[in-house]
Amino acid sequence: MVSEACRSGLVSTGKVVGILFLLGALHKGSAVVRYEILEEREKGFAVGNVVTDLGLDLGSLSTRRLQVLPGASRRFFEVNRKTGEMFVNDRLDREELCGTLPSCTITLELVVETPLELFSAEVVVQDINDNNPTFPTREMKLEISEAVAPGTRFPLESAHDPDVGSNSLQTYELSLNEYFALRVQTREDSTKYAELVLERGLDWEREPSLQLVLTALDGGTPARSATLPIRITVLDANDNAPAFNQSLYRASVLEDAPPGTVVVQVHATDLDEGPNGEIIYSFGNHNRASVRDLFSLDPVTGMLTIKGLLDFEDTKLHEIYIQAKDKGATPEGAHCKVLVEVVDVNDNAPEITVTSVYSPVPEDAPLGTVIALLSVIDLDAGENGLVTCEVPPGLPFSLTSSLKNYFTLKTSVALDRETVPEYNLSITARDAGTPSLSALTVVRVQVSDINDNPPQSSQSSYDVYVEENNIPGVPILNLSVWDPDAPQNAHLSFFLLEQGTENGLVGRYFTINRDNGIVSSLVSLDYEDRREFEITVYVTDGGTPVLTTNISVNIFVTDRNDNAPQVLYPRPGRASVEMLPRSTAAGHVVTRVVGWDPDAGHNAWLCYSLLGASNQSLFAVGLHTGQVSTSRPVQDTDVPRQTLMVLIKDNGEPSLSTTATLTVSVTEESPEARAEFPSGSGPREQNKNLTFYLLLSLILVSVGFAVTVLGVIIFKVYKWKQSKHLYRAPVSSLYRTPVSSLHADAVRSGLMPPHLYHQVYLTTDSRHSDPLLKKAGAASPLTSHQNTLRSCDPVFYRQVLGAESSPPGQQAPPNTDWRFSQAQRPGTSGSQNGDETGTWPNNQFDTEMLQAMILASASEAADGSSTLGGGAGTMGLSARYGPQFTLQHVPDYRQNVYIPGSNATLTNAAGKRDGKAPAGGNGSKKKSGKKEKK
Repeated sequence: MVSEACRSGLVSTGKVVGILFLLGALHKGSAVVRYEILEEREKGFAVGNVVTDLGLDLGSLSTRRLQVLPGASRRFFEVNRKTGEMFVNDRLDREELCGTLPSCTITLELVVETPLELFSAEVVVQDINDNNPTFPTREMKLEISEAVAPGTRFPLESAHDPDVGSNSLQTYELSLNEYFALRVQTREDSTKYAELVLERGLDWEREPSLQLVLTALDGGTPARSATLPIRITVLDANDNAPAFNQSLYRASVLEDAPPGTVVVQVHATDLDEGPNGEIIYSFGNHNRASVRDLFSLDPVTGMLTIKGLLDFEDTKLHEIYIQAKDKGATPEGAHCKVLVEVVDVNDNAPEITVTSVYSPVPEDAPLGTVIALLSVIDLDAGENGLVTCEVPPGLPFSLTSSLKNYFTLKTSVALDRETVPEYNLSITARDAGTPSLSALTVVRVQVSDINDNPPQSSQSSYDVYVEENNIPGVPILNLSVWDPDAPQNAHLSFFLLEQGTENGLVGRYFTINRDNGIVSSLVSLDYEDRREFEITVYVTDGGTPVLTTNISVNIFVTDRNDNAPQVLYPRPGRASVEMLPRSTAAGHVVTRVVGWDPDAGHNAWLCYSLLGASNQSLFAVGLHTGQVSTSRPVQDTDVPRQTLMVLIKDNGEPSLSTTATLTVSVTEESPEARAEFPSGSGPREQNKNLTFYLLLSLILVSVGFAVTVLGVIIFKVYKWKQSKHLYRAPVSSLYRTPVSSLHADAVRSGLMPPHLYHQVYLTTDSRHSDPLLKKAGAASPLTSHQNTLRSCDPVFYRQVLGAESSPPGQQAPPNTDWRFSQAQRPGTSGSQNGDETGTWPNNQFDTEMLQAMILASASEAADGSSTLGGGAGTMGLSARYGPQFTLQHVPDYRQNVYIPGSNATLTNAAGKRDGKAPAGGNGSKKKSGKKEKK
C-alpha cells in the first residue's frame, strides 16, 4: 500500500505499512493504516488514498459520510469524499507537535456510517532540517585562574536544536588557540554538550584574557550552525577548588508535591580558608530553561526545592546540573548532576468524546444496534490511566469496548417509543486510581416511531339514542378513538361501512367526518319508518402498513309524538250512517269509533270524547274504547238525523288529535229492515240484491259440501277394497325395486313431466314398510285417492303428501290442530318452503280425521262469504293494503267494529262460528289466513 506522497518521491522511506485489527463489537473489522510525511508540507498535499488502502467502495463514500476524527483540537488532515485522498489541512510543525520526541505520530480515527465502522490511521511526521542550533546567551564569560593545571575541564553553554535525529545538534567546533582543546560529550538522553579542556597552563602576566568562538553544528544537509563568543579572563591563582561529595544525586517526588517541597540537598567542600573556602551553589549552564522555573536552589545550603508545579504527563525525569564555586579572587568551581524522577498521581479525570451518535433510532431496531461511539482518554499512567465506562442500570443500552480507549453504545433490550420516546443517557467514565476520578457525559437518544399500534377506542361498540325528526347535519355521536403512535402514524381516518344485506343505508342516512370521527345524520330520522340502524365505523391510521379498527354503532331512533291519530272506522271520506231505533233504551251501543296512532308507547295511547253532537245529551263515547252508546232512551222529540263529531286524542306531549264524524239515523224500524244510504237507493232494491247473493252463496256451499262428503266416502270404500286386494296379492307383484334418484317430491314440486310421475302408494301396514315406487305410466291403486285430494285445498294436499318424507317405521302422531300456521301459508304472508310434516291416513282413525278436516274446510269456505269487506280477520284492510296486511301488522280493532244492521261484532261472530268464546281474535287470524290462501 503506497501513498501519493511516496509515489511523488517526497517521503524518504517510500513505504506505507497497513496493520489490520479485528473490531469484534463493530459491524466488521477495521484496519490501522500508517503513512509517513515530511513536516511543513503545504496545505492540500495528498498523504494517501485511504479509501483504496482500507478497501472501501468509492461509489458509496458520499452516502456513508466518511469523516476524520482527530485526536487533538486542530484538524490537520481531511479526506476528499470524491477521490478518497487524505490531504494536509493545516500546517505541520513536528517540533510544535512532538517537541524533542524521536518519533512524531498523529493518530486519526476514520468513521463511516450505514453501517457504522471505525478505522484508525497513523501519520508519522518526519523531521526536516528547518531549525538552526541556538545558544541560550549571546556571550559566555569564564574566569580561569592561572594556577589551574592542564587537563582541567570547563563546561560550556549547550546549544539547543529543535530538530531530531540526524538533523539535531551533532557536534561543536572551537576556534584555533594554543591553550584550550574542545571535548564533545553525550548525555544519557543522547544530547551533546561541549567542554573546554585546558592543555597548556595560563599565564596572567603574559595574556590576561582570551577570546574564543564556539560553533554548534547539526547533521542536516546542508548543515546549520550557531556561534557563541567565549570571553576568558585569567585570574590570579586560588590553590584549592570545591569538590562535591558525589557527582550524581538521585531523588523522586510526587507530581502533586506543593511548592517548597525539599527534593535533595547537595554538598561540596573547599579546603581553602576564608573567602576562598566559602562555597556558593548555583544552577549549571547545561540546564534546560524549564529547570529554573520548576526548581529552586539555596545558594548557601545547596537545598534543592520545588518552585513550580510538576506534571508527570509533561516530563517524567528532570536532569539538573549544579555547580559550586568558592569566593576566592579566582573562584574555583565544581559540578554535579541531580536526577529528579516525577512520580505519577491520579490527578487527571477521564475525558469522554462522543464521536458519532445514531439518533433517532427506530423502535423496531434489532438488539445490538450501534447507537454511538465514545473515545475515552486518561492522561495518567498505569492503573491511574485504566478507564471503564458504564450506563445507568435499567436502561435498554449497554457499553462494550471495541478498541483501547474506545467504547460502543448498543441496544440491549427492544425499544418502545410509546413507553419512552427519548433517553438522556448519563455515561460515566471512571479510572482505576486511588482515589478514583470520573467524568460524566450525556448522550441524547431519540426513538423514532413505527406504525405498530392500531387505533384504539374506549369502547368497542356504541349505543346511540336519537330522537326522531332530528335536524340533519347535527352531530349525534363523537367517537373517542386515539392512536398511541407518533403524529404521522396516528393520523386517523374514519369511514362508515354497511352492515347486513341492505345497501346504501349508510350513505342515505348517516355520514362521518373523516378527520374527527363525528357521526351526523344526513336526513331527519323517522321512528315510524325505521327504528334501529346498525353501522360499522372503519378507522384507519396514517402509518405504513395501515392498521385498522372496527367499531360497531347501534343507533336507536326514539319516538316523538309527531303523528296525529288516524281513523280506521268510520272510513274518512265516506259517509257512514248508523241506524238507531227510536225505541232504543239507554246504554245501547250504536257503533264504535276505531282509531290508531303510528307512534309508540304513551304517544299511541288514544282517548275518545264527544266533541259535538246535534243532541249532546243523547250520546256518550267510551273514553278508551271509542264505543258510541246512548246515554238516555231515544225520545220522540229527538230529531231523526243526528250528526256526531268524536275527538280522538293521543297521550303524547304535546297531544295531537283528529276527529271522526258519524251520522246516526233515528228510525221507526229495526236496522235489519231499513237502512239509510247516501246514494238514495230504496230499501227494497237493496234487500233484493242481498237476497240474491245469499241464495247463490248457500247453493255453492251446499254443492261443495256434498262433493266433499261424496269424495271422502268413495275414498274410504276404495281404500278398504284396495287393502283387501293387497293382502291377497303375491309379494312379487306388490313390490318393485325402488329407484333412489326418484321420489315423491318430484310430484309436489312439478320438476318432472306428467308421463314420468312416479306414483307413491303404501300398504295397509305401511308404517312398518318402505314406500314402493311404481313405473311411469302404470295404474296406481291410489289414483282416485290422489284425485280426490287434488280437488281439496292445495296446502292441505301438500301436507298430506308430506308423509312420504317420514322415515320408514315412524308415524307422526295425529295433529290435534288442523289449522295451518302463518309459516305454512302460501303467498307473501307465509313461507313456501315451510316444513311440511303431514301424515298419510293409513287406518280407520286417520280416515275419520281426514274426513273431519275436509268437512271443516268446506264449512270454512261457506262461511267466508259473510265477512266484512274481505277475508276474515282482515277488517276490510286487505283490499287496501294487499292480502299480506293481516291483523299481525296492525292492532286488533275487531271488537270496535260494528256491523250496520246487526248487534253482533266480528269477535262475537267468530266465536259463534268456531263454537267457542272469543279469545282476543286469535281464531279470526287463523281463518283470515285460510281465506287469503283460497
